[in-house]
Amino acid sequence: MQTKLANAYRNTPDGEVAERILRNCVHCGFCLATCPTYQILGNELDSPRGRIYLMKQVLEGATPTAKTQLHLDRCLTCRNCETTCPSGVEYGKLLDIGRHIVEEKVGRGVAETATRAALKTGLGKPLLFNTALKIGQGVRGLMPGFLKSRIPPAEAAGNWPAAHHARRMLVLQGCVQPGLKPNINAATARVLDRIGISLFAEAAAGCCGALAHHLNDAEDGLAAARRNIDAWLPHLDAGVEAIVMTASGCGVMVKDYGWLLRDDAAYADKAARISAATRDISEILVCEAAALKSLAPHASPLTQKRIAYHPPCTLQHGQKLTGGVEALLTDAGFELTPVAEKHLCCGSAGTYSFLQPEIANQLKARKLDNLQAGQPELIATANIGCLTHLQSGSNIPVRHWVELLDEVLAGL
Repeated sequence: MQTKLANAYRNTPDGEVAERILRNCVHCGFCLATCPTYQILGNELDSPRGRIYLMKQVLEGATPTAKTQLHLDRCLTCRNCETTCPSGVEYGKLLDIGRHIVEEKVGRGVAETATRAALKTGLGKPLLFNTALKIGQGVRGLMPGFLKSRIPPAEAAGNWPAAHHARRMLVLQGCVQPGLKPNINAATARVLDRIGISLFAEAAAGCCGALAHHLNDAEDGLAAARRNIDAWLPHLDAGVEAIVMTASGCGVMVKDYGWLLRDDAAYADKAARISAATRDISEILVCEAAALKSLAPHASPLTQKRIAYHPPCTLQHGQKLTGGVEALLTDAGFELTPVAEKHLCCGSAGTYSFLQPEIANQLKARKLDNLQAGQPELIATANIGCLTHLQSGSNIPVRHWVELLDEVLAGL
């Protein structure tokens, strides 16, 4: 795509990146067929190709409007288009640049600004979120159905094994996951403990920064990244093998630290090192598959259940990891049901389900129809956002897949 950047963006770091990405786009339109918002709305301006045109116009000097901002806001950042694109267009990076420019030029109203600030603070601060969650869980039985579905009942985490193995790995606790589903990280620790790996968390680490980043607060997102880098590097220096992610949304963000901080002289190298050490739990366990198989778990009623697996966009499109979870569940004895449109987003997308509820709910209904078509007894996924979003619309239990593996291994 021929591009002539406006003077304000020419020869700037963001301008150079945007120009390179724009020139790779050949207008083919393959992305339209796999874009969730285009599938729902049928408007090309709500497709990757349409949004690329809008961003190109802005980068060439056109004045963006609230309508421009709306079309960019409607993007789920699922990056399905990147998986589909035959030309390797890095749409997600271009969208970050385009959203930032439009945000600065268009701004937002008082109510919308307050909503976004509340989401960033309320979801990104574990102490605040967990306190509010406990209050909500205490009065959950008195709530109307639409609110009750947003607040899961309290759950216990179960035992977290003490660290005693020579092999050690770090885990990011996350923002909302410890409160909503505390058993996910504990189950991960138990699975790894059984194959000789001790898992622990660093208390000084916090939110991965994805919430702020996708709400166009780039500086707050980078501040979170720097804090985590400072917290984790001493452990890498001490021999920790990997930084484990049990929420794929956090994983794709941390794996991007190196890119996001590439121009920060003080952090570029450190960020690249953290990104290189970051692994989704499925990556770890695929590499340890032989050790898992050697445990030879006994057959149990759990493994006779039919499971529908939803691969989060942040895993399959963001991190380009496909097939690993399915292989691990199959090896553990589960029967996986066929699921149509596995590539499409469920509509969660971080804060998207709060900011764009109509589209998010349509995508959730479509996803659940496909997941439930094979009459599964359980739905499994790999990201806390997908899990809670899908569970709010389904009577079938939705679990993190590593919890299921942990329960199988517990039968030894």
